[in-house]
Amino acid sequence: MRLMKKFAPLIMSFLLLAAGCTTKSTSAPQPSNRGPALQANKPLTQCDSNYSGCVPMASDVDCAGGGGNGPAYVKGPVTVIGKDIYGLDRDGDGVGCE
Repeated sequence: MRLMKKFAPLIMSFLLLAAGCTTKSTSAPQPSNRGPALQANKPLTQCDSNYSGCVPMASDVDCAGGGGNGPAYVKGPVTVIGKDIYGLDRDGDGVGCE
């Protein structure tokens, strides 16, 4: 019984991984091609659904390398698929930060 208690967390982790689940980890999150945007040394943020390409949800987002003051930035180009709430598509052609 003592052996079972000792290995229970390891067995549970294995079963969760085999089922396609993940457990909490203390290591840094890894970037992915979908979902939240990963910014260096910052927590994950959600992507705004008004854009194709991950534009973070923030009080203001500006194009990286432009004259905006943030607090968040996006490297383009990004496609506007809803409302251009951050004003990233200045010429109105449907593509921002080009």
